Amino acid sequence: MNQEVEILLVEDNMSDAEMTIRALKKNNLANNVVHLKNGAEALDFIFGEGEYSGRQVEDRPKVILLDLKMPKVNGIEVLHRIKTDDRTKKIPVVVLTSSKEDPDIQACYDLGVNSYVVKPVEFDDFHKAISNLGLYWMMVNQHPR
Repeated sequence: MNQEVEILLVEDNMSDAEMTIRALKKNNLANNVVHLKNGAEALDFIFGEGEYSGRQVEDRPKVILLDLKMPKVNGIEVLHRIKTDDRTKKIPVVVLTSSKEDPDIQACYDLGVNSYVVKPVEFDDFHKAISNLGLYWMMVNQHPR
């Protein structure tokens, strides 16, 4: 039996990934989190390719938390693939990055990102931001099917 993926976390920084998952768990929002470490892995997972061939691609995450600066395939390329494919374009994508660079912000919104959040540096601020994101996207937002 397939377990529904609620949150897909695409983050190459293990410390940030661990803090994100910890914040989600504290709010009971991490039951079905899948953590992938780079953009290539994310695309394989989302589109059921590579090591994820055979995965039910209809089992879409409720939200994707996407870092931008990653090895292999960067977050902007991942976002482009998601938002230009009819099967995945309605999946909410939240860019969660350290980049405050205006070209990155503009590119993401041009591609249809649902939210762009700059990771706070301080642990408590980071934890609070992730908690608020998780609560909003999992409890408040209505998800397309």
